[in-house]
Amino acid sequence: MPERDDIFQKAMNEGHSAAWDQEWDKAVSAYRRALQEIPDQPKALNSLGLALYQLGRLEESLQTYLSVAKISPDDPLPMEKVAQLSERLGNLKNAIDAAFRAGDLYLQQRDTQKALDNWVRVTNLNPQHTFAHLRLAQVHEKLGHVQKAVTEYLAVASILQHAGNAEKTKEMVEKARSLLPDSPEVKQAQTLLKTGQLLPQPIRGKGGTGPIRMAQVKQLQPSHASRTSSGLDPVSEARQKALTRLAELLFEYSDESPSSQERPGLSAFVKSTGGISIQHAEQTKVIRHLGQAIDAQSKGRETQAVEELEGALEAGFKHPSLYFNLGLLRFKGERLESAQRLLQNAVKHIDYALGTRLLLGQLFVRKSNFREAVLEYLEALKLADSMTVPAEQSDDIRQQYEPLIESYQSRDDETELRKVCENINSLLMRPNWREQLHKIREQMPKQDGNMLAPLADVILQAQSSSVLDSMNRINQLAHMGSLRTAMGEAYDAVQQAPTYLPLHILMGDLLVQEGRTTDAITKFSVVAQSYSARGEGLQATKLLRRIIQLSPMDINSRTRLIDQLVERGQTNDAIQENVELAEIYYRLAELDLARKTYTSALRMVQQGNSNSEWNIRILQSMADIDLQRLDWKQALRVYEQIRTLDPDDDGARKQLVELNLRMNQPDKALSEIENYLNHLENQHNNELAIIFLQDLIEEHEDQPLLKRTFAAQLHRSGLTNEAITVLDKLVETLMQKGDKQGAMEVINQIVLMNPPNAEDYSQLLNQMRNT
Repeated sequence: MPERDDIFQKAMNEGHSAAWDQEWDKAVSAYRRALQEIPDQPKALNSLGLALYQLGRLEESLQTYLSVAKISPDDPLPMEKVAQLSERLGNLKNAIDAAFRAGDLYLQQRDTQKALDNWVRVTNLNPQHTFAHLRLAQVHEKLGHVQKAVTEYLAVASILQHAGNAEKTKEMVEKARSLLPDSPEVKQAQTLLKTGQLLPQPIRGKGGTGPIRMAQVKQLQPSHASRTSSGLDPVSEARQKALTRLAELLFEYSDESPSSQERPGLSAFVKSTGGISIQHAEQTKVIRHLGQAIDAQSKGRETQAVEELEGALEAGFKHPSLYFNLGLLRFKGERLESAQRLLQNAVKHIDYALGTRLLLGQLFVRKSNFREAVLEYLEALKLADSMTVPAEQSDDIRQQYEPLIESYQSRDDETELRKVCENINSLLMRPNWREQLHKIREQMPKQDGNMLAPLADVILQAQSSSVLDSMNRINQLAHMGSLRTAMGEAYDAVQQAPTYLPLHILMGDLLVQEGRTTDAITKFSVVAQSYSARGEGLQATKLLRRIIQLSPMDINSRTRLIDQLVERGQTNDAIQENVELAEIYYRLAELDLARKTYTSALRMVQQGNSNSEWNIRILQSMADIDLQRLDWKQALRVYEQIRTLDPDDDGARKQLVELNLRMNQPDKALSEIENYLNHLENQHNNELAIIFLQDLIEEHEDQPLLKRTFAAQLHRSGLTNEAITVLDKLVETLMQKGDKQGAMEVINQIVLMNPPNAEDYSQLLNQMRNT
């Protein structure tokens, strides 16, 4: 058993370490190993639930927290997490039940604020929840929050009246009157009852919009959907993802956000004339339009949905989910030019690329532009094919489509082009498109080796193997060391297929092998730009990463890579690249550019789609730069943010004290110390408090307030003799400096500690006052 405990603890430590480094996949693996040793261990399950949540695996996270709730039925935390996750997944009934239960459990633990928060969550989701309003009323009454109690009792009265319970309605109104007789709301309720009118119904609180819209979006999901199949065709699947993302934005940037500074994520998608930040009115307008658009679309009112989405767009909201959704609705309404412009803004995003390509193909068919249509359909088939093969083979599949697409760019036979469009459309525009692709691949003749052939070979019967044969010969020559001959073969092949980008990549590889790194980087950069222009963000991203591997200090390529990652919605990767770019600027002593880049990374983190642990890491780097630039005021603001995010950060606490002392703000320094000491005391960690103060004194020996605070902490910890020793030395130092008043204050502090010889100190104090 001890051996099993050791293995468990080791796995838990590895999980915590991975979580701290934001490596959530590793954290999940470690926590699962821990649970293999001690199944159903609550702490391990809670940690696993958090890691799964950070990875966006909300369903798995919910199931994990449900397991914890069953194992620890009296623990409110997992039940609260169940409520929050159920909200995000659009299951309002479960969210309401779990939040109500969590409130009761928190109340049992005497955590009234948490209890109130959960019951408010219930009323936000269901304003007609009688028992939640009643709980709120009773607890507010006990806490002396009279106005809030009255509001809740009147809400209960309204619900009961509408349910036909007149006697209980009068009882609740009378209860409210007994608490606040002169309340205008109470008098109005009494008047309405006397005249036989209905009381105003409780309204939904701020922050309830997101869950309601998410529930509406989830209702659009087919009931037969499974984990392996959405039950939707690619266009409908992309629509579902777009609506879900818009609903998530309502969670992250709810009506209650007082300013864009508190919710900086929305500002990243909104273009404002006033700079990056947006005004509260603009944010409220965007949220209102998005909420009404989702509501209208879920009810089939597509004309209204278009108007609302356009309203959000006019208010400055820019996001691929909106572009796709509005483009789809414009396409359905035969507004083809408008639809085309909108869809082209969504084609690079990984979630909407396939659906967008198919829509563009259909759009060009309606415009009788069959050459453009077939290119879009082939791009769609390339995406779909690469999504249904093993991940390690998807790149090979994509590359094999390049000569096929190349061959269709010069074809003019309208009948042939129309047939290709019809074939691909009928293959992909079906709910079971993934299963259909798998069936076709199973029926294809087996290839030599592990190389998979593209499905297009069967579907299109394409004849474009000459370029592939040339590339095979080039690879063989390069393997034999005949690099010059291989390059000659490559130049010949380029004459046949000048826009076949994999061939250009192969030429770049040959340049690298020849030691011509600069030329290779130039080649890769041009090809990456071409892929980006085609909407092939994944390929562009890979090439830019290749350039950075060859030349880590290539700032232009790293900046382009960040833009590609943002366009594809790979926020965490974009943050990582931004941080690495900032570190490059830092090493080049470009501190202003480094800090500006860290600020961009921080803004991405605060959008809400990435790991929150990035916050502290980035802020610490920004603070370090501020200290080097002697911008103490800015450094102070940054460390205050770190302290808020991580109250246990000992280093940030010390820096706050030291900066306030440097800026001649001793009162604020003392306030920071007391704040941290109170925090440590609440955690019963007096030993760390003493070490913290000792470290400060070592660095600031000339600060009497630190020594006095240190002595007070020693006294609180039962070390009065040690405290008096510290103060005795301080009195001696102050007298030597001629600070009689300061010495008297210290002696008075000793007297208040009531040592055995307190009378002697009192006499000394009187003598000093009289001389």
